[in-house]
Amino acid sequence: MRSVIASDIIAVSKFNRFHLLVFLWCFYAIAFDGYEIAMYGVGLPWMMEEWDLTSIQAGAVGSYSLFGMMMGALILAPIADKHGRKNVLVICMILFSVFTLGAGIAPNLTWFTVMRFIAAIGMGALMPNVISLMTEYSPKQNRAIIVAAMYCGYSIGGILASLVGMYIIPYTDWRVLYFIGILPLLTLPIFMKQFPESLSYYLAKKEFGKVVEILNKVKPEGDFKETDDFRLSEAEQRGKGSPVKKLFTNKRAFSTISIWMAVFCTLMMAYGLNTWLPKMMQDSGFSITSSLSFNLVLCLGQIGGSLIGGYYAGKIGHRKILVTLFFLGAVTFVALSATTNTIGVYLLIFMGGACTVGAMNLANPYITEYYPREIRTTGMGYSQAIGRIGSILAPTLIAFLLSTGMDPKVAFATFALPSIIAAVGYILVQEKHGSFDRVVKEDTEEVESEKTVTI
Repeated sequence: MRSVIASDIIAVSKFNRFHLLVFLWCFYAIAFDGYEIAMYGVGLPWMMEEWDLTSIQAGAVGSYSLFGMMMGALILAPIADKHGRKNVLVICMILFSVFTLGAGIAPNLTWFTVMRFIAAIGMGALMPNVISLMTEYSPKQNRAIIVAAMYCGYSIGGILASLVGMYIIPYTDWRVLYFIGILPLLTLPIFMKQFPESLSYYLAKKEFGKVVEILNKVKPEGDFKETDDFRLSEAEQRGKGSPVKKLFTNKRAFSTISIWMAVFCTLMMAYGLNTWLPKMMQDSGFSITSSLSFNLVLCLGQIGGSLIGGYYAGKIGHRKILVTLFFLGAVTFVALSATTNTIGVYLLIFMGGACTVGAMNLANPYITEYYPREIRTTGMGYSQAIGRIGSILAPTLIAFLLSTGMDPKVAFATFALPSIIAAVGYILVQEKHGSFDRVVKEDTEEVESEKTVTI
């Protein structure tokens, strides 16, 4: 009987149509995460005018939805590791679509806030699941650039929201942004038919037919059969125990805390910019259309940082690129607070996107690979959940700074500190205790060869 380690087959595979299918669906799903965040900031000026909101009220509503994202990551991410990542993704899409539409028809601020909160629960769990699945199904050699390119969907979603704000809302209403959120629900039947579940889930359920079907798509010449030995006993052994507890075992505790610190600061910057950039630029003297164009440039910077950084991460290492981007981000935000030239501001906003969400896109596969496969969604989900605390604080914190009369451009300088802290967080990660596609025997110090890959 032939012995097969399923994840080893994927790790050494060549990118083909199956990988592309997974990529496109993950790209599509993550785009709505970016759209969900950006649409609030894009529609905010019109919403504030219609409902006569203060900056503090607007910031609070933004923070409530981000709190919903944190709850989603905390509750649904561990469920995904135990009961299927695809299953949880379906729940996420339903929650987002139905309740985003509910926010679009909200007659008042209270209704709107409740709808946004519930929709955000779905979005909070979507990101760690998509990243874990894309990482699992990506060939090892190109994994950094594939996951980074997939995560550009987040920025494409932000660009879509900006374009709607620039060219459709002036002739309709800000609510059209939320009506578009029904799209994932309409495409859900196709997603459920085409998208694969995690291999570890299929193995745990002993659905060997599904495993064989996927492996033969990944490597058509492999001729895999259900009679192959898929090392099920080893997969079951690794799947035992609490996924959350495992984040702190096998000398991972210090690195887990360091990762949480870095993600906290990254999401504070990312969501602060996404929520307030259009309004801050409008208050700095730009027209509302010009202000939204800055949001567009921010998203383009996110894409540029992801793709360029992903390319070099595969050559010189993830951590070196991450640390460089965050230190560069600190310099960018200080420079932005002092720049008056319009072209210079556009260039610095582009760099700001590359050094926040662009860096976050690169950090996600790094964090995912740090943890063993059986707890990757939990590791990613809990780092995102802790990071959401930073994203919750950011809109209200910036609202408070603006309410004091601070020049909006000067407020950009405050992003330099979390950028430096994020860099330090990744410097402190102890890579020797990470998985990175090695088999780590729990409760021992033994780490086997990189030629063996966990399921």
